Amino acid sequence: MDTSNTGTSAPDKAAVRAYLTGLQQRITSAVEQADGAATFQHDRWERAEGGGGESRVLRNGALLEQGGVGFSHVLGERLPPSATAGRTDLSDAKWEAMGVSLVFHPQNPYVPTTHMNVRFFIAEPPGKPPVWWFGGGFDLTPYYAFDEDVLHWHRVARELAAPFGANVYREHKEWCDRYFWLKHRNETRGVGGLFFDDLHTGGFDHCFAYQRAVGDGFLEAWLPLALRRQHTPFGERERQFQLYRRGRYVEFNLVLDRGTHFGLQSGGRTESILMSLPPLVRWEYGYQPAPGSAEARLQDYLRPRDWFAELETSAS
Repeated sequence: MDTSNTGTSAPDKAAVRAYLTGLQQRITSAVEQADGAATFQHDRWERAEGGGGESRVLRNGALLEQGGVGFSHVLGERLPPSATAGRTDLSDAKWEAMGVSLVFHPQNPYVPTTHMNVRFFIAEPPGKPPVWWFGGGFDLTPYYAFDEDVLHWHRVARELAAPFGANVYREHKEWCDRYFWLKHRNETRGVGGLFFDDLHTGGFDHCFAYQRAVGDGFLEAWLPLALRRQHTPFGERERQFQLYRRGRYVEFNLVLDRGTHFGLQSGGRTESILMSLPPLVRWEYGYQPAPGSAEARLQDYLRPRDWFAELETSAS
């Protein structure tokens, strides 16, 4: 990655932290109101090497079976391998990282699982100026895909990215498709969204504004879909399919996710790192959905697609 920061604005760590803690509060308040049957448990923690955070977890609600929204602000003397695989010159750098990460696992199989993360890093390599960057994004993992829901999700992503450049949505949408790709399954984790990392070009103010746009856009993208689908009738067939597909989520997070690897390699709090995992899941050897079924239809959504070109065209 190119970590040569450009632009004249200096990084403001206090402003980033204030935004992130406020974002955590806004999201948990909105979800509690939407759920109506459960509230988030607040769990503050400290990290021995430096820093800490607060994990908020809601369980057995009307909307969410389990959801977690975590804030962390941690620091250390040496970046872990997951953060320096592409930049060995930072392997001896002191570092500081802060972010908000969430995963929502719904009760109803017709409500999609979702993930969002926004984060900020500063590294101080010995004898060199500090370097900083932003990362994050959001993605959607439906069990039963609806074209209008996929289009809404991507319209929000496209609109929030538009002020930052004509190609930002396309580039970060394609990055999301590449990142959330289960190589061993030959499929995407879901229908994508936005993903970015090592963002620094344009200076701190510009990059921080984009991070805020992504963080602020999440509820606009996901909550209408959740409220639209949460009362859809379902039975044991749909529930078992939901639990089976959750297995793919676990596989990605444990095998491929850089954020999980970073947290574990940096000595983070295990309960907070793994709160992204669903409370119940199942695997089935050689499972194949019935041809022509709603479950079989999902497979066509688990690949990189130009959603606007394909779905808007078919709708018209």
